Amino acid sequence: MPIKIILSVLFLIHPCTAFALQNTHQDIIKQLHAPAGFTLSIFADNLPNARSLALGDNGVVFVGTGSEGTVYAVQDSNNDGVADKRYVIASHLYMPNGVAYKDGSLYVAEINRIIRFDHITQQLTNPPKPTVVYDQFPSERHHGWKYLRFGPDHKLYTSVGAPCNICEPEKAIFSSLVRLNADGSGFEILAKGIRSSVGFDWQPETDALFFTDNGRDYLGDDLPPDELNQWTASGEHFGFPYCHGGYIPDPELDADKKCRQFTAPAWKFKAHIAPLGLRFYRGEQFPSEFKHQLFVAEHGSWNRSEPQGYRVASIKFKQGKPVSEQVFIDGWLTKDGNVLGRPVDILEIQDGSLLISDDALGVIYKIDYKGNHG
Repeated sequence: MPIKIILSVLFLIHPCTAFALQNTHQDIIKQLHAPAGFTLSIFADNLPNARSLALGDNGVVFVGTGSEGTVYAVQDSNNDGVADKRYVIASHLYMPNGVAYKDGSLYVAEINRIIRFDHITQQLTNPPKPTVVYDQFPSERHHGWKYLRFGPDHKLYTSVGAPCNICEPEKAIFSSLVRLNADGSGFEILAKGIRSSVGFDWQPETDALFFTDNGRDYLGDDLPPDELNQWTASGEHFGFPYCHGGYIPDPELDADKKCRQFTAPAWKFKAHIAPLGLRFYRGEQFPSEFKHQLFVAEHGSWNRSEPQGYRVASIKFKQGKPVSEQVFIDGWLTKDGNVLGRPVDILEIQDGSLLISDDALGVIYKIDYKGNHG
């Protein structure tokens, strides 16, 4: 089935199609579906390739991008639920996907380095030149874009993807989860066998680290499953490139490896849905059944004969472990194969609502609960 991308601002050519139509943002909002009591709106637009999100002081939201090479900041200064200020923090960067904020400074992860903008919320109209925090990452573009978060230990966490679809990388740094101090010191590799993780968060109460991982291509429509993994100890190996989904030996590279040698996923998603950003809900606005549950942005398949994904899912946890997956927001993929947008990252803001970035449409959605908590 050809995938048709419908955009309101830019004509983007998706890998699976050369078809694009224009539509208004509100037309698209009307076609999205959320549970009863929830409302969706456009929080910010005119953010080409909007991807990772981070919350700064005074409600400032920082927005990383990919090939656009720009980092933005937006702010709802009058608290009406719509960002009325937009700033360009930096441009011409090398796929600055990852953004994180701490103690007045914005940290940005490019493919090959992490940079820092100090006292940034005081200088949004005239951002300072960045300080280089760490510049020893590989420069390979394939799966090189990075997610960036501060952990409960106040250290920076990111990942280094595989420079291929399927291969045994020559350098130890590839296919890894890493962390370092905020000043760039103390770099360490925490885990290996991770093909492409572009989202992670720490579980409330336990501080357990969960991260998404996108599985390899060209094993068919339904293999291998994409993964939600839990990291528990330094030195863990999550299987790539030898084992996928905890049970599928790679037909090209399994060699003498057995899947039981590796850490299996905590949860298996459908193949090719491309799970990216994720957040455990910590707020009070949503009904109690969502408290401490996990929201995941499923960016959507590009290489499946019948596309799937293009939605936000809710992963229910019980006794600290994922037990089920439900659709939270969908409609970006229409019944006739049109793609209206592609969710990337999720951010909880001060009022307990969630923001969702869309790198195809270049917008940030806001989802609020207006129903009866009963």
